[in-house]
Amino acid sequence: MHGEYKVPGGKLVVVDLEVRDGRIADFHLAGDFFLEPDDALADIDAAVNGLPDTADTAAIAAAVRTALPEGAVLLGFTPEAVGTAVRRALIVAPGWKDFDWEVVHAKPVSPRMNLALDEVLTTRVGDGRRNPTLRMWEWNESAVVIGSFQSLRNEVDPEGARKHGYDVVRRVSGGGAMMMGANSIVTYSLSVPASLVSGMTFADSYAFLDDWVLQALRSLGIDAEYQPLNDITGPSGKIGGAAQKRFANGGVLHHATLSYDMDGQVMTEVLRIGREKLSDKGTVSAAKRVDPLRSQTGLPRETIIERFIGTFSNLYGATTGHITDEEYAEAEELVRTKFATDAWLHRVP
Repeated sequence: MHGEYKVPGGKLVVVDLEVRDGRIADFHLAGDFFLEPDDALADIDAAVNGLPDTADTAAIAAAVRTALPEGAVLLGFTPEAVGTAVRRALIVAPGWKDFDWEVVHAKPVSPRMNLALDEVLTTRVGDGRRNPTLRMWEWNESAVVIGSFQSLRNEVDPEGARKHGYDVVRRVSGGGAMMMGANSIVTYSLSVPASLVSGMTFADSYAFLDDWVLQALRSLGIDAEYQPLNDITGPSGKIGGAAQKRFANGGVLHHATLSYDMDGQVMTEVLRIGREKLSDKGTVSAAKRVDPLRSQTGLPRETIIERFIGTFSNLYGATTGHITDEEYAEAEELVRTKFATDAWLHRVP
């Protein structure tokens, strides 16, 4: 059995193993990471050999950590990364390049339609009716997009939203509210099969699915990092955030919104950002929490999107795709029956 796991922002971890009588055997770790002392590699191999084939990522990582000699240095990987690679080997999890990827950058549609398209396309990926897809959003009106479990009245100031021309919509994924001004945000959605993130913890899958965008941002001169659970950050603050929804049919929706240009004062008038939230992020001002891409790069929004598409396509061999008339029609019906209804918007008061 063979498993691989590319550590987000780190190195490739490769494992080969067999299973005999319910136990891991003939385990060998390899990769382009750094490890000191050299003979700690044999300690890691010995720690994993003999573990039950039902051991989860945490149990494997604990065994590795216990076996490491005092003062051992792991660069580019962690014991948890070894555990993830082992679990992916045991379930024969595919990698990015095992799929035929499509990139969609289509016409502008309303925020509600974008949310509906996320659900439609991801459901089709889960059903096997569509290739895994990266979709760049375009829209021509401003909106606050609140998380699936957020309270509408606690997150949005209705007077501020009306004053500044922001509609309010609710997405299917969890996480926090995103203020998405027309032409002021870069948003993308990944619709992927659950097998791509098999063997990973929920938290690890976030960083794994956004590793490509960190590479794109770094190619633009931004020292981007991933801050668990779901923030993409730069030296001066948060750039954006990600959210996920896992569908029962095996489709996984992972979408992220990055700020291209933002008026921090408007944000404080539209969103109700509590002191606990600010304290958790280590800042005293909501206006200083977001570090937009425009100020960091000086590039047009379209150029940044082109770099995102180019990076993803070069890494994973993606080709240009499109949304079919049938998919648009299905999304329009979902807007009518779900995303445009008061029942959905106010499902958490």
